[in-house]
Amino acid sequence: MEFSTLTTSSLHQSKTAALAVGIFKDGVLSPAADTIDQASEGAIRAVLKSEFTGKAGSHLVLRNLSGVRAERIILVGLGDQKKYQATGHASAEAVFARYCVDARVTEAVSSLASIDCPGTTLAARARAFAVAMGNAVYHYDATLSKKADHPAPRLKKVSTWVARGDAPDARTGLDQGKAVASGMALCRLLGDLPGNVCTPAYLGQTAKDLAGEFKTLKAEVLGQKQIEALGMGSFLSVAAGSMEPPAFIVLRHTPASAGSGGKKASTPAGQAPIVLVGKGLTFDSGGISLKPAKGMDEMKYDMCGAASVLGTMRAVAELDLDREVIGVVASCENMPGQRANKPGDVVTSMSGQTIEVLNTDAEGRLVLCDALTYVERFKPAAVIDIATLTGACVVALGHVNTGLFSSDDTLATQLLDASREANDPTWRLPIDDAYQKQLKSRFADIANIGGPSAGAITAACFLSRFTDAYPWAHLDIAGTAWTTGSNKGASGRPVPLLMQYLIDQSGQANS
Repeated sequence: MEFSTLTTSSLHQSKTAALAVGIFKDGVLSPAADTIDQASEGAIRAVLKSEFTGKAGSHLVLRNLSGVRAERIILVGLGDQKKYQATGHASAEAVFARYCVDARVTEAVSSLASIDCPGTTLAARARAFAVAMGNAVYHYDATLSKKADHPAPRLKKVSTWVARGDAPDARTGLDQGKAVASGMALCRLLGDLPGNVCTPAYLGQTAKDLAGEFKTLKAEVLGQKQIEALGMGSFLSVAAGSMEPPAFIVLRHTPASAGSGGKKASTPAGQAPIVLVGKGLTFDSGGISLKPAKGMDEMKYDMCGAASVLGTMRAVAELDLDREVIGVVASCENMPGQRANKPGDVVTSMSGQTIEVLNTDAEGRLVLCDALTYVERFKPAAVIDIATLTGACVVALGHVNTGLFSSDDTLATQLLDASREANDPTWRLPIDDAYQKQLKSRFADIANIGGPSAGAITAACFLSRFTDAYPWAHLDIAGTAWTTGSNKGASGRPVPLLMQYLIDQSGQANS
């Protein structure tokens, strides 16, 4: 899909299939809406008296207005003007994007980013517009035999209308938003694919395909013997019950400017990389500690941490972000095979620490701990792991906020700030040393569960034992990576949060 800026002062003369203008509660028109209203001799104000209240999340379609070249004017409700903030703007853009897809238009213009919004910038609003449009056109048909019965959206070109002097900022936001949307689409596709298609090998091939598409990326996929040589006994113990071989994926982005001799942005030479680590359980049966049958099909989404890493790496490469970023994915299945982990087994991690496996369904931390040890070799500036780790996090935060855990206040603050900027909400939970005693084991250095209390916290405490060498944060996305019910599907989160954080840490933060 093509994204562009529209800077004409005569908005009513813009020919398009659909033009969005904002209406606040109680009939307050945005500047663009006022322009269209005047050109159409009061057509908008006429319907406000009886048909449209400006309630947030609502919209009304006006067709073939006199004096206006757009085929449709979409009135988008913005709610109370005094409470209008970044989240309200993002929601309004999503309402318009959904309409465009449902109406099967091929091109559209939104004026919503031009509306001042406290606590945000024009670039951020343009980025939100692009993300909303990109998300709306995501279409899954990979495993459908009759694709013609499920036609893809027709939207091909979208524009955001801004004042002429604001075009450069809007362009920056559109470019960033387009990359984020592309990354989210890949993340969602990988999550939505069934476990018999999206295997560890499939994730490895996806990384290689990305490296083939983008010159700044280099992929390495380690197999069983290489993983064994590294001493990843904890990771391999989870993979042992499955016929599918494990894959350990390293995808590295080196900015083009780093080796081109060209002018480099403000990133200091030799700055340590930022590392993203994703949990890649392409199916999680629970192993010997078998999960209930109801809803087990959704355990194909247990690799959404890995999917978000690969999606973020795609967005990083598309933008050629001026910061070295390394994505690491530890991928396998957790199945109740003959060689599977048993409750009471003791395994040895790559770090040398021994782990008593009290519950084989607490396998994500067994996979991640070896990956967190592996990334020490990069001497990273920061490490962020992303995992659908605990049902306890869903109980604590529901499906709105991603759980954030970190022993580094600076990193935690940076991620919280990025989450607000990206409209990808996150909430920090404690990781106090007092919780560590719940992981005590008589037969190993550490147990892999800490009992029923504070399950999300003790899972993070477990991971923290493998992260002494660098600043570290853990994102538990068990409640936010996918939706259930009739609209079941991967959400693409937390790609927006991760990309905003990486943009903030790069030389392109203010470009």
